[in-house]
This record gives sequence, structure tokens and C-alpha cells, in this order.
Amino acid sequence: MARNCRFAVAVHITALLASSGDQPATSEWIAGSVNTNPVVVRRLLSALAKAGLVVSTRGSAGGSVLARPAEKITLLDIHRAVDEDEEPALHNQPPNPACPVGRNIQSVLVRVIERAEAAREAVLSTTTLAEIVGALRGEST
Repeated sequence: MARNCRFAVAVHITALLASSGDQPATSEWIAGSVNTNPVVVRRLLSALAKAGLVVSTRGSAGGSVLARPAEKITLLDIHRAVDEDEEPALHNQPPNPACPVGRNIQSVLVRVIERAEAAREAVLSTTTLAEIVGALRGEST
């Protein structure tokens, strides 16, 4: 799955689990809601479980549930569980150091990208899964 989709699908999955309460949800059922292959769902569930956000059991009565209340899960928790930390996407080839722009563009872009990431993390860290589920139900957030 493309990196830019994993977070959105993981929020979808965890919102479904939060809406299901204590009733375990199968990867097949979740995949039907997400409109993707159950293998994709299982990979994300595995990453969410590794981060301590989801508990999954195998077998005919198995499925997945949230490991803790939705109020205790932030979107930053979900983001960190499914999106690997990557370096900012910069030039494929080093820019020309003789050019005044080429000489400095990478360091300038890195600082801007770091500020943007910090702002994103600040918003994600203060938004809970419970707020997302409430918004899905039409409750104001």
C-alpha cells in the first residue's frame, strides 16, 4: 500500500474497531468497509498490534479489538504505528553547489519540512480516535 494511504486506512480500521466496542472484527469484514484486500488490513492490524493499539486473536471466533479505549489513542499514535519515519524527499541528485540556490536549497527545505512535520504532529497528538468516531456519528468535535 502506498505510504500516503496507510495512515488514512489505519484510522478507518481503528474507527471501525472503536465503533464495534468489544465485538471482535475480522479482517474480511474490515476490508469490506475499507474496500481493499483483507491482506492489506491484516498488515496494518499487525503494525497497530505491534504498537499496542490493537489486539487480535485467531480462529473462528477471532478478530481484532482496540487494546485501549478510543479516548486514549491519538492520531499520532496511529500515524507512528503505520508510517515509517523517512527522510524528507529532496533532490534525487545533489544540486549544483556553484549555484546560489543549489548550494542552499536542501538545508532550507529540510528546516521547512521539519517545521511542517512538527505542526502536523502537534495536531495529531491532540486529536483522539474517540473524536474521530464522534465526528463520524455527527457529533461536533
